[in-house]
Amino acid sequence: MHRRIRILTASITLLFVSLACATLLRPQPPLGQTSPNPMSFEVPNPTPTPQAVVEFCPPITDAIIQLISSYDEKKDIQFLDGSFLLVSYSIVGEKLNDPSYTSISTEFAPLRNDTEGHLRIWNYFRALIPAEERSMLGEYAIGTDGDGGHLAAVGQSNDDPNEWYLFVDIADTVDYYELTYTLIHEFAHLLTLGPEQVPPSLAVFENPMDEDIYNQELSDCDTYFPREGCARLGSYIQEFYDRFWADIYQEWQNIDLEENEEVYYQELEDFYLAYEDRFVTQYSVTNPEEDIAEAFSYFIFSPKPSGNTMAENKILFFYEYPELTELRTVILNNVCEKFPKE
Repeated sequence: MHRRIRILTASITLLFVSLACATLLRPQPPLGQTSPNPMSFEVPNPTPTPQAVVEFCPPITDAIIQLISSYDEKKDIQFLDGSFLLVSYSIVGEKLNDPSYTSISTEFAPLRNDTEGHLRIWNYFRALIPAEERSMLGEYAIGTDGDGGHLAAVGQSNDDPNEWYLFVDIADTVDYYELTYTLIHEFAHLLTLGPEQVPPSLAVFENPMDEDIYNQELSDCDTYFPREGCARLGSYIQEFYDRFWADIYQEWQNIDLEENEEVYYQELEDFYLAYEDRFVTQYSVTNPEEDIAEAFSYFIFSPKPSGNTMAENKILFFYEYPELTELRTVILNNVCEKFPKE
């Protein structure tokens, strides 16, 4: 089975997610007991973001960058794990609607029923990311794999390939440094893989487990092909791939097709060590989609690089787009304003 098909699958209440990982396979629709009296949650509009600040908030951004860097100290790139889906909400505008609850053990019931906590994370995400930049989101899901483990994921919805969902592990949202980084990383996937950048392949979307269809769509594509579809010429992911991955992609792809999990992870780690100066984090070697999301996170939180390594050039890549430089200012202003005060 192709590596990208392993990234996310779902059964009744078991949802496999990766830490800050782009979802490259749509899950099954949330199953379980639907609330007999669906609620609708009105959420306030975020405080208007100031147009500019003289200086950003280095105590916060420096701590986030240190956190990202610390992940590599674990030297562990096995990111798949299981999470229980607790509740999902539909998103209409700025409103969360129609919560659908799963039937779970009493152990996880407090997390499932913590509506205030669910709204806390949703409102924080809304406060960080401008509404027009997250218009493709149609579902917000809450789950957990317990304390620790994986925090969030995004992916195409089950019903509409142009619509995406955000999944958050509510048990791991206490640390706002990690939460802030992860939400920005997940947003990077929406930014670079959403329908305006990568028009969805209906054939793959409707037949997610059919490798023959996937391979046919792949062969018909003249640009980079994430699982979602064929990237537009000039899209962020296409330009990023052409500049930073084209010369090593075949080598990476040979590893990605490895069926033996133990061999796969060892070869992927060897690949990272061979090209370490190309990547901002070890997790970036997972695929080009994760690489661009990690580089975008560094673009947001770290100072503008002054060097000329491949990893630094990946961060500088985003400064070539005036709309992304402007977006960086908006997001950093929002982080500095909305990050919880101690």
